[in-house]
Amino acid sequence: MNTQSSTDPDQLLIGCRTCHLLCRISTSRKALPATCPRCGAKLQRRKPGSIARTWALVIAAYIFYLPANLLPITKYATMGEEQMDTIMSGVIYFVVNGSWYIAIIIFAASVMVPILKLIVLTYLLFSVNRKSERRRRERARLYRITATIGRWSMVDIYALTILVALVKLGPVATIEAGPGAVFFAAVVVLTMLAARAFDPRLIWDAKESINE
Repeated sequence: MNTQSSTDPDQLLIGCRTCHLLCRISTSRKALPATCPRCGAKLQRRKPGSIARTWALVIAAYIFYLPANLLPITKYATMGEEQMDTIMSGVIYFVVNGSWYIAIIIFAASVMVPILKLIVLTYLLFSVNRKSERRRRERARLYRITATIGRWSMVDIYALTILVALVKLGPVATIEAGPGAVFFAAVVVLTMLAARAFDPRLIWDAKESINE
């Protein structure tokens, strides 16, 4: 978050997005390009086009979320018989066979985490657009949690990749990735990019504009 220096009102403190060094720049030169003294990266008060890019990525992830859950994510071929499973049918299979812990992990990582991340990002975008001053600290903490846990949705893709590579028994048994896997991977990547595109410093802008 940008804030004015308590020792010099004519200077700003800007965090470098590359090496996270807190840099001090003069307000008289803030219109000029400033660079980080440690890594040389360009210093910016806010991420350019953060809101527009985050909205675009979130909307795309919403669109891909439905086929990711409705289309088959795996295709099994065993002794001439084929079976295709979606994420939810896989969860139901493990529940029926008593593997509750596996079903919970798959359901949480593949169904709940992506949609909760989308809901949180949507909430943050709306609150920033409305210049809301409520619960700024909680919203900032919520963003950090969302940005951290989102990558764990790739667990399903990693597991599927290992299964496809290992289960190659010719006519006996094979496993192939279904079209749902592509959409699911797209949802995970898009939500990760959306969280990275969002600038959490915007949460505090409403308060700073009032104090100035």
